[in-house]
Amino acid sequence: MTAGEIIVDNNMNNTDLKNQKFEVKEKDFDLERGRSTKQGRQIPWNKIIIGMLALGVLVAAGAVTWVFQDWQTMLIVVAILCVVYILVFYHRWIYVASRTAKRDFSALFCYVKILSMTKKFNNKSYSMSDIFHDVVSKHPKKACFLFEDETWNFQQVEEYSLRVSAALKSRGVKRGDIVAVMIGNCPEMPSIWLGATRIGAICPLINTNQTGNTLLHSINIAKCNVVVYSDEFETAFQEISKDLSPTLQLFKFTRRPLNTSPDSVKVVESQNDFTSMLENINPAPWTKSDTEGFNAKMLYIYTSGTTGLPKAAVISPSRMVFMASGVHYLGGLRTSDVIYCPMPLYHSAGGCISMGQAFIFGCTVALRTKFSASAYFPDCIKYNATAAHYIGEMCRYVLATPPSPTDTQHKVRTVYGNGMRPQIWTDFVKRFNIKKVVEFYGATEGNANIVNINNKTGAIGFVSRIIPAVYPIAILKVDQETGEPVRNSKGLCQLAKPNEPGVFIGKIIPNNPARAFLGYVDKEASDKKIVRNVFTHGDSAFISGDILIADELGYLYFMDRTGDTFRWRGENVSTTEVEASVSRVTEQRDAVAYGVEIPNTDGRAGMCGIVDENGTLDLDKLAKDIAKDLPKYARPIFIRIMTSVDMTGTFKMKKTDLQKEGYNPSVVKDKLYYMDPQLGKYVPLGNEEYEKIVSGQIRL
Repeated sequence: MTAGEIIVDNNMNNTDLKNQKFEVKEKDFDLERGRSTKQGRQIPWNKIIIGMLALGVLVAAGAVTWVFQDWQTMLIVVAILCVVYILVFYHRWIYVASRTAKRDFSALFCYVKILSMTKKFNNKSYSMSDIFHDVVSKHPKKACFLFEDETWNFQQVEEYSLRVSAALKSRGVKRGDIVAVMIGNCPEMPSIWLGATRIGAICPLINTNQTGNTLLHSINIAKCNVVVYSDEFETAFQEISKDLSPTLQLFKFTRRPLNTSPDSVKVVESQNDFTSMLENINPAPWTKSDTEGFNAKMLYIYTSGTTGLPKAAVISPSRMVFMASGVHYLGGLRTSDVIYCPMPLYHSAGGCISMGQAFIFGCTVALRTKFSASAYFPDCIKYNATAAHYIGEMCRYVLATPPSPTDTQHKVRTVYGNGMRPQIWTDFVKRFNIKKVVEFYGATEGNANIVNINNKTGAIGFVSRIIPAVYPIAILKVDQETGEPVRNSKGLCQLAKPNEPGVFIGKIIPNNPARAFLGYVDKEASDKKIVRNVFTHGDSAFISGDILIADELGYLYFMDRTGDTFRWRGENVSTTEVEASVSRVTEQRDAVAYGVEIPNTDGRAGMCGIVDENGTLDLDKLAKDIAKDLPKYARPIFIRIMTSVDMTGTFKMKKTDLQKEGYNPSVVKDKLYYMDPQLGKYVPLGNEEYEKIVSGQIRL
């Protein structure tokens, strides 16, 4: 498998989105216009006149019928006229309702179950360890984790976590302390943070790929008191040891079966050997956890760092329950499911959504140290998995493996995750015989998740057109230049119309566990993710920074990140569209698109880095193929040939450094090409050509 970026293709031309105007209303605000109904809705005069005329016709017809016939006939005539009126003036609403009512009310039923669950946990002031204890009580001997050739039942996981609680308390850890965990995928990793949070500590989950300044930043921004790290990362900590706080306690974890027999001889490497600490202490007796309850800070999960240094997002038990239960109920998962999770457990996808299936619902979760495309479905066969988790480009990599009998020998009925692109969706489902794809969307730090519950190809979720008030999410109009929400004359935000791109938001309701926004550890960073005076003055919402589009039926499609879209020749260019097109015409190679500046030229020119390890990429063919696939303004002006693309742990590409390096041959060591407007093909870009481009001698 070639390392690569997320190639996002929302290929809206292949999705049937018809430009139909559709007005959506809510009791407190007009979702179509983003205007408060409490402030009064201005009804156009033509609608008032038509309504009065219709009422007059209705009254006249009723009166005439009553005079010349009888009252039964009058009622029939009035009923017919009412039906005609509704069909004429509300036919679009009726059409949409007929297409979406089953979807919307099914989701409403699941949403009520989620709210009921969160209310129960909130009333009991449960922490995650309390929720897990209830699951353990129901089936202690059931398999909780499958890993390599090991099986950990629920009772074993809880016992391990109680040892962790006892060991940390013996070292002075108390409620409110920050205990970071930097351990790869294995059953001990979630067991350790479960034990730490049981005593009221907050656990940052550090990306196991971090080293140097990035690792130091993650420790410092969370203000860690303790770090429990796996022995395989000892070198990374030695390299930053001189910059660490002298009060920081470092505990080294070595993965091995615990030797807890009182008669056995135990080898203790040092006082900070965490595994030895666990072996030499008895599990703490179970009691209700010493935390601030269901809405307390529990984990810090770092954003993927696609736009710079990672930010620590706050996760509470309520947030984890909301994320995991949304996928569970809306995705049709079952407590009897065995779920395959090759995801890194330091991110919210694996660490909250898949771990939540075990900790909250009692599902069995099969773990893998690192994702392998060739092992994906063979692992599902090995563990008898009935559901599997994916993220980012995993599905594209799996689809790129050679066909094998294992493609359909598994028992997986459902795959869930985010990042399944329309360009491969159908092929993936057909080849691997997957009955249901549950694509979801939601930011780690956000307060709104959406789920595609009925296999709509390409959709990441939906917003109800007939009962929008139930789940207060929306797509706001944004300024194409600044990315800021567009406001009306009263200073309130406006909703995007059907098929109009806009930014996704979730309304913030502070005292509601399902709608609260916890944000980041850094308050200033949190404030940047809040938009105020959205639908009424004084309200607020989490703003995702992602551009989505909603069709007439309310299905939502991912378009781009606001920071990734750029303008060229007066048009908006979606990097996801470019990446998808380039990947498609180059036999699914990894591609990363971004905008670069040319002096004295408006906007940004498109540039695309393409992975070509073997030097077999045909640039002439590329130029011809993308000319057929992309409008002229969206075709990359510059091409960078790379051997690999830096990826985040969630299979997202890092493009910040590429954008900074631009197309200067003195800075970029990879081969560079530019589109010669005269020849209509890509030609080598050297220092001479670069100088002519920046000086304006070569005009692009």
